[in-house]
Amino acid sequence: MRDKGVFTSLLILVAINILNFYDRHLNGALAEPMRKEFQLTDAQLGLLGSIFIWLYAIVGIPLGRVADRWSRKLLLSGGMLIWSALTACAGLASSYSMLVVSRLGLAVGEAVVAPAATSWIGDLFSAAQRSRALALFMTGVPIGGALSYLFSGPVAQAYGWRMAMALGAAPAIVLMPALLSLAEPRRGAADTVPDASGAASMWSVLRIPTLWWIIASGALLNFNMYAVGTFLPAFMSRIHHASLAESGVITGFVYLAGGVSGGLAAGAWGDRIARRRKEGRLVSAAMIALAAAPFAFAGIVLPHGSLGGAIALLTIAYACLNSYYGLVYASIQDIVAPGQRGTAMAVYFMLMYLCGASFGPYLTGALSDFLARRAALASGSAQITEGLKATGLQQAMLIIPALSICLAAVLWGGSRTIGRDIARREEHAAKAVA
Repeated sequence: MRDKGVFTSLLILVAINILNFYDRHLNGALAEPMRKEFQLTDAQLGLLGSIFIWLYAIVGIPLGRVADRWSRKLLLSGGMLIWSALTACAGLASSYSMLVVSRLGLAVGEAVVAPAATSWIGDLFSAAQRSRALALFMTGVPIGGALSYLFSGPVAQAYGWRMAMALGAAPAIVLMPALLSLAEPRRGAADTVPDASGAASMWSVLRIPTLWWIIASGALLNFNMYAVGTFLPAFMSRIHHASLAESGVITGFVYLAGGVSGGLAAGAWGDRIARRRKEGRLVSAAMIALAAAPFAFAGIVLPHGSLGGAIALLTIAYACLNSYYGLVYASIQDIVAPGQRGTAMAVYFMLMYLCGASFGPYLTGALSDFLARRAALASGSAQITEGLKATGLQQAMLIIPALSICLAAVLWGGSRTIGRDIARREEHAAKAVA
């Protein structure tokens, strides 16, 4: 009976994360019609993603502390109410400033999900099962993104982007009552050694060496992921001449096929390798991140007329990048005590976003604008045409394979310290109980 309750709880948390990322990706899915209506540059489009992340990272720290002390169920339901309401309100925007305000409100609501839900899952599953459970939870990233692109593009083409934005709020009407019906687990319920740590301070968490490597890896990974989420539909439209609906469907396919397969396969592998080697999860994450680079490079540089090849290569690259979550998030839970997990995740999110990830959409967009202007000067064109904007975006997205190589190096660095940090945590827990 308990197993059934655990499975139901996990599925509802997964569904919440799917909605979380569905609404978060609406900005990328609807980028082209918003750009044309409000006469935006790529840098302004990217800034909508970056300002979301900046506030999301900052408010995550106090919300992570709350998740370690208060009801995670009530915290999650309150966050869902806020972000869904702001998503619906974005459909009423009459200016770029109103779009900015809606994204800021979305950030506040969505900041509760990672610390509260991952802490909850850590109390449902033992250490030997957490990679698969967290990998399943993090399929919310590709599934939510895929559904956002699959539905939003066609809906926007048929009824306008505002209708597509407003519809993103609807699933919360069902998910909030489902969440409130769950029984929240006791902190440390799934751990073999009872938790005697109490809640953590931000500074105690930051004394863990491996966490710094993981924070750096998160900055690199999410720079890429947010750049992809913001600009992949525009890339498909500009380079491969896909329509708004087609670019949404293509991006949805990349997210769904690549993200789910990569995430679930890596989660299963992570639980298997962790039983043999404490550093196995991070070593595996490093090798898979390195493999993403050549696939991403080849998928980006293929010219118009090679749509099928571009989709296949970018799907494989996205699968490799999405393998990160189940492997690395489980590693975070390995190095912190149960009463510290909400704070640890909030610290991780704040620092990795502020240290680089948040700049993915904005810097990619700004680089695209710069390269388009340079191409215009080189060609002697007085105007930056749509063709030149396509060239600029294609060249700017080559930052993705370059950062994938850096990501692999950082994850390898983390694998060199995690064994000692796990042993230190286990020793501390044993002394606290004795």
